[in-house]
Amino acid sequence: MITVQFHKKDYEYDIHSLIRAFYPGVDVSVYQDGEEEPAGYEYKLQVFYQADSIEMNWLSGPGALLASDKRKAADYADRKATKNLLKAMLYEMLSKFTGQQLPWGNLTGIRPVKIAMGLLEQGWKNTEIADYMRNTYYTSNEKTALAISIANRERAILRDIDCQNGYSLYVGIPFCPSICLYCSFSSSPLALWKDRVDIYLDALVHEIEACAKIWADKRLDTVYIGGGTPTTLSPAQLDRLLSKLEEQFDCSHLREFTVEAGRPDSIDAEKLRVLRAHPVSRISINPQTMNERTLEIIGRRHTVQQTKDAFALARSMGFANINMDLIVGLPQEGCAEVEHTMREVTALQPDSVTVHSLALKRAARLSLFKDYQDISFVNSREIMDMTARYAAEIGAFPYYLYRQKNMAGNLENVGYARPGAEGIYNILIMEEKQSILALGAGAATKIVLGERIERIENVKDIRSYIERIDEMIERKSKILEMRM
Repeated sequence: MITVQFHKKDYEYDIHSLIRAFYPGVDVSVYQDGEEEPAGYEYKLQVFYQADSIEMNWLSGPGALLASDKRKAADYADRKATKNLLKAMLYEMLSKFTGQQLPWGNLTGIRPVKIAMGLLEQGWKNTEIADYMRNTYYTSNEKTALAISIANRERAILRDIDCQNGYSLYVGIPFCPSICLYCSFSSSPLALWKDRVDIYLDALVHEIEACAKIWADKRLDTVYIGGGTPTTLSPAQLDRLLSKLEEQFDCSHLREFTVEAGRPDSIDAEKLRVLRAHPVSRISINPQTMNERTLEIIGRRHTVQQTKDAFALARSMGFANINMDLIVGLPQEGCAEVEHTMREVTALQPDSVTVHSLALKRAARLSLFKDYQDISFVNSREIMDMTARYAAEIGAFPYYLYRQKNMAGNLENVGYARPGAEGIYNILIMEEKQSILALGAGAATKIVLGERIERIENVKDIRSYIERIDEMIERKSKILEMRM
């Protein structure tokens, strides 16, 4: 265990997250002077906010001083500058002590590209942005270049979208054929809810009808139906949902309409015909891995062949923009297994590929996969670089990126796409450029008000969502007040 002692608590989340980046899987406990000190720690960080300086000490369990740093604070009134100073001090200290340099330096947030995007919009040159990111955040040359290249591509993609006078729509379907062991999304196994899916849709339709008027005076740019696995719905249920959306929302100016077809075992010709009968322009078919043994371990009840068959069926029925999601860092998968997945996936020639780094606490990993001996979770820069090379071979290049806490290898999730096949909704939600109306259990609406973003969240529990649907709708009424 590592403890952090504060003279007064401030910026504790940033410090906690950065320590965890250097020591993944290690418990980090934070306390303030006057509170009881946790026992049995291996290392301790002391943080003291003095009148004109910040002091940090790194100590061993017995209390021996291992490293120390004291610097004048830039300006306590400038919280961003103070946070950058703190993280720079801690990064330098831990990097020297451990001999590690993290690929994303001291960045602990989920949107590193947003930094580059903001500076581009201020008129900075790429070279100036690169110097700033390396000197301020200690990002590696490779990750700095990746962030800047994605920011430029995103900016070009969004050039024709009027973010201020438009909005996007998210609709959540919280059911899956089965729940993968690593899943953190708001979803439930279909078998538990099969007889109540229509009741959930009744509540969702009520929310659609009540909320469609909120931004009726603005242009709807993108629609994203996610989950869960939307294609767990029957063809009739899918048609009911899509018809209701078309009835209530003006879809005539849509730039993109995505449905997460998701699990190959939830896809059939009848459901695909329903999607084709509506303005769905993009779907995802997500194998996560093309290794049969891994599918068994993680609880994906489909085969590699089912993935191939579902993809071929969708292509034959005219779907011209198909994404495939993959996860790197799954149990027992090293470079060879991931490369096998990339060979199999790129042979199908998808239009975009999203490569996720598994994000799961070490304790949770060991607990979830306890039935398998000598379980290992591997990710590395070499593996991520290899996935990028395979994507490039099919003409797909990075277009959006985000990070999560507890990611394998302290790396990132990257979306690769052929020109014109980029997921516009993905960019909008990551860069927080546009308001998003989100409907369904667990859905989070975001209202962009200049530099400020307001969130309105629906309850995650399906039963509570159904019972409290009028409350969910009432929450959305606040949007109209914010716009006045």
